[in-house]
Amino acid sequence: MNVTRLKFDGVRLIEPKIYRDDRGSFQESWHAERYEMELGGGRFVQDNLSRSKRGVVRGLHFQNPRGQAKLVTVLAGAVYDVIVDVRVGSPTFGQWEGFHLVAEESKQLFIPSGFAHGFAALTDEVVFSYKCSDYYAPKCEATLLWNDPDLGIDWPIEAPILSEKDEQGMRLADFPKHMLPRYPILRGGAQAFVVAVL
Repeated sequence: MNVTRLKFDGVRLIEPKIYRDDRGSFQESWHAERYEMELGGGRFVQDNLSRSKRGVVRGLHFQNPRGQAKLVTVLAGAVYDVIVDVRVGSPTFGQWEGFHLVAEESKQLFIPSGFAHGFAALTDEVVFSYKCSDYYAPKCEATLLWNDPDLGIDWPIEAPILSEKDEQGMRLADFPKHMLPRYPILRGGAQAFVVAVL
């Protein structure tokens, strides 16, 4: 597999090796030893799967405390995936980055704890998979407003389909500081994965 370090500390884009022939294709979507070596250790404890129709925007979500590192991939369709650094004290606090993830390419995005995450469904059907380093904890979940004007996220969707929870997300500037994760979560890098699961 090919692993690319990106703009944010600890975020990785992973391109698994795909074996193709006239029957179709084969790839490893997870190999604990290999991935943990690349991501700095740790383990995942929960797998989630969502289905969305074109125009759905989910997010931007994070947990604090009990932050979740995530390994996300698209199994069918295509999305515009967005992460926002919400770690108080981070040199990139409030900055965002977007990624086009397409099922046929099988790319995976590793997102350390401390980032809000969401995506827009760009095809008629999207099947989205993500592994999480901690269990879903409703009392710890927070929703950052998907179109927070201070962030200026360039979503490729004009009239998104949103849940009530996502419509009522808060602007980053309105979050009390105690509700946001602190930076560094450990000493930066993919080591944030370790903190989320120990």
